[in-house]
Amino acid sequence: MSSDFETYEQDFGTLTAEITNKIGRIPKLAGEEKTQLVINVDKQLEEVRELLEQMDLELREIPVQSRGMYTNRMKSYKQEMEKLEKDFKRSRIAYSDEVRNELLGAEGSSSESQLIKLREERAHLLDNTERLERSSRRLEAGYQIAVETEQVGQEILANLHTDREKIQRSRDRLRETDANLGKSSRILTGMLRRIIQNRILVFVLGAIILLTIVLAIYFNIRGN
Repeated sequence: MSSDFETYEQDFGTLTAEITNKIGRIPKLAGEEKTQLVINVDKQLEEVRELLEQMDLELREIPVQSRGMYTNRMKSYKQEMEKLEKDFKRSRIAYSDEVRNELLGAEGSSSESQLIKLREERAHLLDNTERLERSSRRLEAGYQIAVETEQVGQEILANLHTDREKIQRSRDRLRETDANLGKSSRILTGMLRRIIQNRILVFVLGAIILLTIVLAIYFNIRGN
């Protein structure tokens, strides 16, 4: 897992270096060329965000005893990302001296004040755009958490349903066993009753035979 993390680190270093270079070029450009470069940097920043998310996932898979070093590195990467976003925001509303003079031309301070006002308006719009983007990301993250929570809930309900069926089957088996035990108990009771009856019958027959023998001996002696 650490090898994957280090691969992501290399990608992060390459991307951030390229973004830093482009951010430095943005104030020197104007018009469509500047717009295209801003769009390009914005896409690359999104790639870096996704890369950081992947690094976060890999970090969770690293054993706890080795995670501390990677955690500190991850924190520094996030700080670097925040700095890049701030620099990008400033570069979008900034102009180099050459570009500013070209835009101002001969109109002097009046045009400069308009440019300042325009920059303030653009900064305000950029702030609102970034707030909307952050809110959108939070909503997406919240939606993902809700989906995962729903999936976990469904799995729990399925497990509970399975456990309930197992318990029900166990109860049915217990009832069946209890019924069989009751039936066996009645059979054994009947057998015991017949054994006792047979023994009583044997004793009675034995007594009758013994009495018959005694009487026969008595009458035989008396006749002699």
